[in-house]
Amino acid sequence: MEHIPPVCSRYHQAVELIGRRWAGAILRVLLSGRARYAQLSEAVPQISDRMLSERLRELEAEGLVVRHVAPDAPVRVEYELTEKGRALEAPIMAIAAWAERYIPLPELRDVG
Repeated sequence: MEHIPPVCSRYHQAVELIGRRWAGAILRVLLSGRARYAQLSEAVPQISDRMLSERLRELEAEGLVVRHVAPDAPVRVEYELTEKGRALEAPIMAIAAWAERYIPLPELRDVG
């Protein structure tokens, strides 16, 4: 039997980070540029406010997202990818291309 090498711990950590529920979708949206919380919430269907806040904090803690606070009245908060976050563009777009090719769209159900 052939020896199968173990998974690299860095690879495993990266996949777990961007593969967390909603994280990839948030990163994909932010590839388009800065976004306010409400814009992110609208762009990522079915994400709860609690989950969006949690994921943004995690992505910020990992250095992938930066939070900008403008002292306007009312205060305006925007999120943007860091250089480290933007470096994920190629893998995210490769996953998007793969999904277009291999993941079927959900069938629309007849409501009537």
